[in-house]
Amino acid sequence: LVAKGYRQEEGIDFEESFAPVARIEAFCIFIANAASRNMTVYQMDVKTAFLNGELKEEVYVSQLEGFVDPDHPTHVYRLKKALYGLKQAPRACMVSS
Repeated sequence: LVAKGYRQEEGIDFEESFAPVARIEAFCIFIANAASRNMTVYQMDVKTAFLNGELKEEVYVSQLEGFVDPDHPTHVYRLKKALYGLKQAPRACMVSS
């Protein structure tokens, strides 16, 4: 599998999508419950949540423009962990936790 936004395998991630998001109703219920119990709610922005998930399949990425190895310009890299923006990242993060 190649890590590009338009590269998907039919039957694996073509018809399947996974996004760990909550509905607005769930947030409203959570806030109402916390307010009724006089609890403090903290907001966090976790930017590295997707960087710890283990990938089940082999995923390769091409070298970034400006960071191409002049001795090996056609080489690609195999990912060991999920990258932010990778289609498999949300599932890898949720499955490994």
